[in-house]
Amino acid sequence: MGARVGGQFDAVKMTGNTPPRKGRSTVASGGGGGGVEEAWLVAEAPVKKSHARAAECGVTVRFGHRGHFNWFVLLLLVLFIVLAVSITSNNDGSDGHEQREAATTVPPPPADDPADGEQVELVGECDMSSGRWVYDDVAYPLYEESACKFMSDQSACGKFGRTDLKYQHWKWQPHGCDLPRFDAARLLRRLRNKRLAFVGDSLNRNQWISMVCLIDTATPTLHKSMAGGNTSLVSFKIHEYNASVDFYWSPLLVESNSDDPVHHRVADRAVRAGSIARHARRWDDADVLVFNSYLWWRRPTMKVLRGSFEAAANAAAEGAHRAAYEVTDSLRAFELSIRTWSEWLELHVDRARTQLFFTSMSPTHLRSDEWEAGDDGASTNHQCYNETEPILAEGHRGRDTDPAFARAVEAEVARLAERGVAVRVLNVTQLSEHRKDAHPSVHRRQWSPPTAAEQAARARDPSSGADCIHWCLPGVPDVWNQMLYAHMAS
Repeated sequence: MGARVGGQFDAVKMTGNTPPRKGRSTVASGGGGGGVEEAWLVAEAPVKKSHARAAECGVTVRFGHRGHFNWFVLLLLVLFIVLAVSITSNNDGSDGHEQREAATTVPPPPADDPADGEQVELVGECDMSSGRWVYDDVAYPLYEESACKFMSDQSACGKFGRTDLKYQHWKWQPHGCDLPRFDAARLLRRLRNKRLAFVGDSLNRNQWISMVCLIDTATPTLHKSMAGGNTSLVSFKIHEYNASVDFYWSPLLVESNSDDPVHHRVADRAVRAGSIARHARRWDDADVLVFNSYLWWRRPTMKVLRGSFEAAANAAAEGAHRAAYEVTDSLRAFELSIRTWSEWLELHVDRARTQLFFTSMSPTHLRSDEWEAGDDGASTNHQCYNETEPILAEGHRGRDTDPAFARAVEAEVARLAERGVAVRVLNVTQLSEHRKDAHPSVHRRQWSPPTAAEQAARARDPSSGADCIHWCLPGVPDVWNQMLYAHMAS
C-alpha cells in the first residue's frame, strides 16, 4: 500500500530558515554615515566656485527672482540624482553581502533537476514480486554496512562477527523487467518538503533503516540528523531538502498493550481493535505512508478490549468480575483491526496528496526441516544458523507465512479502492522466502544478558540463540525499498 511513514517522537516538520534581511535605509549615507545635509553640500560646492571665478574676471552676475528660481530647481535636480545613485549603490552592496552570508550559514536546498518530472518506467508488464535471485558481486551490495552512519545494531551483522558476506551480493531479478537502481537524489527531490513514514513493527523498522542507509550512503555531503531514540517516533531528517524519513512503532497498528517501544514483549497480548486515533495523530500528516503488521498476530488467540486500557486496569484493581475484554481467534482480531485501519484512511487521508503502501508478510526461517534433511533422512532443525546460500527451488513457502492474513489485507485494499483510496501492496513475501541466508542468526546485539539457562542451551546448541526473523543490512530489505522507490518514482 502506498503510504506515509511515522516514527517515535513527535515529528516536527522543518521549514526553511532564511535569515531576515536587514532593513534598508531610505536615506543615502554617501558612504560616510551622513544624511540629507551632506547631499546639499555636494550640490552647492560648484555653484560657489563658479560665482567667485566670475567676480575675478570682472563679470557681474545678477540674479533676478526668475534666476534664483532656476538655480533652485537645478539644485533640487542635482540633489535627486546624487540621492538616487547613493541609495542604489549602497543597497546593491548590502544585499549582496547578506546573501553570501546566508549561503555560508544555511545551505539552500539543491536546485531542482530539470529531469525531476521524468518517471522511472518498468519495461513491459512486470510483476516485481515474481522472479529469481541472481548472484552479483559487481553491482551489489548497494552500500557498505560500515558506511551507514545510522546503521542499527539489530541489522549490523558484520559488526557482530559475521565474516561470510556472500548474502550481500544477491540481486533480485523480476521476470520480464529489471528493478530500477535506487536513485537517492531523485527520491529526495520527490521528498522535498515532505515526510515519508514507516508505521508498524520491527520488520518495518528493518525496512526503514534500510531506506535511511540507502539515502545516507549515497549523499555523504548532505546535512542529516536522527532524533527520537527509544521513543515511539524516530525521525531521520535531510535538512537541505527539508525532508524526513520516519519510523513509528505500532506493531499491531491499533492500540495495544505492546505499544511501548522498549517494554513491549507482552505474553498476555491485548488490542483495542476499534481504536487507532492515538497512533494516527503521530503520522497523519505524512505524504508517504508505509504500513505493515503480521508477526505480532501469530498466536492462537488474542484479547480484544471492549473499552480503554485505563478502564480495564481500574476494573481489575477494583476486583470487578465482568471481563473487560473477549478472547478471540487472532485472525478475527486482525480482521477487526485492519478494518479500523482502512476506515481511518477512508475518512482522513488526503487522496490527492498521500501515497499509501502496505508491506506484505516478512517470512521467518525458524524450521530448517522445511528446506533440508539430515544424511540419514531424518529432519534437522538448526533454523537459519550457519546458512550461507538462498533456497533456489522455485515457489518455496514456509509454514510461518499464513495466507489468510494476506487475504485480509487484500480485501481491505480492494474495499478502499472502491472508495477512491489507492493503497499499493508491496508483495515481498515470496521473494524473501528464499533468503534463509540473510538473517542475523547469532551475529547480533544481545539486548539483555543471557540467563544461566540460556547460556547452557546455547553452549549445547548455538542455533538456539539465532535471530531468524530480522534481516542483515545491506540485504533483503534493500530490495523491498527498490520496489517502493520504483512505485514512488513512476
